[in-house]
Amino acid sequence: MTPPSTPNAPLTPAHAPIPPPTNPADVAPPRCRDADYSRFSSYYQLPRFPTVFPSASNDSAEASNEYPLEKILNEAAMEDRTVILTTLNEAWAAPNSVIDLFLESFKIGDRTRRLLNHLVIIALDKKAFIRCQVIHTYCFLLVSEGIDFHEEAYFMTPHYLKMMWRRIDFLRSVLEMGYNFVFTDADIMWFRDPFPRFHHDADFQIACDHFTGNFDDVENRPNGGFNFVKSNNRSIEFYKFWYSSQETYPGYHDQDVLNFIKVDPFITDIGLKMKFLDTANFGGLCEPSRDLNQVCTMHANCCYGMDSKLHDLRIMLQDWRHYLTLPPSLKRLSVVSWRVPQKCRSHGSPEKSVQED
Repeated sequence: MTPPSTPNAPLTPAHAPIPPPTNPADVAPPRCRDADYSRFSSYYQLPRFPTVFPSASNDSAEASNEYPLEKILNEAAMEDRTVILTTLNEAWAAPNSVIDLFLESFKIGDRTRRLLNHLVIIALDKKAFIRCQVIHTYCFLLVSEGIDFHEEAYFMTPHYLKMMWRRIDFLRSVLEMGYNFVFTDADIMWFRDPFPRFHHDADFQIACDHFTGNFDDVENRPNGGFNFVKSNNRSIEFYKFWYSSQETYPGYHDQDVLNFIKVDPFITDIGLKMKFLDTANFGGLCEPSRDLNQVCTMHANCCYGMDSKLHDLRIMLQDWRHYLTLPPSLKRLSVVSWRVPQKCRSHGSPEKSVQED
């Protein structure tokens, strides 16, 4: 894949800015890591955990990063302070691997190329950071003392669990800096601008492995690999609660714990508005979005092993390119669908080797 040329100036975002909330108290103030959210303290007291992600001013991170995290987020943000975030380790950063397919999908998608101006890649090790600097504009090296995330994280091992929970804690810190974000796993192909499909009244909206047909139904099976979150006090408290709930449910990863806590009274108490995204628009190999006229993203979830994942992601990109060559009349007839899953077909065995679900 050809690396991008010199970074372009950020482009005007394609979607209209999200209207600000009418209540100023709903807006999360920038740099409010130590703020006292007293309005929520009567509901839930967050246990004292050590900070697992360094702040933007952490000396070890600054030694490798040319700019602090907040400057990078500010440069990449849309007018409404929304950024697109993904994480990357060495295993997914190799040439012709997952990250190249991820970036390629933006370049051949419908109104997605310009969204690369708002994408920040969070590298979890130095080799991933070095590769990111070659292929993308906005990169940040996130250092966790004493923990090395450069290798593939095998599903549900302690290494995998640490990586997943550190991701949740990092995303909480982004919300506390006052940024909305779309978090996307790098094994999700972006084929259309997803912003028109998001719910404008939701604080937290998330893709699903299985969608019941109802955006509000807690029986939906969410997948933590893709979500859109607005920065406000409700979402910040939710991420604190989610992260701390690993103590209530030890040995489970973040997605399982989300399934447990999505019905917790705390969610109602803080007033969080949660929505589940339709797999017709935000599909995956668990439940593919069959109509290519409607698809925004496709996730290589329910996939066991790096080789299988890469094979099926390449087939996805081929299928999309073929769809783009069709005349409008054939596109409207929906005569083309995905040829995946192929190697990613599930046989009920545990996932063996992935960076993320």
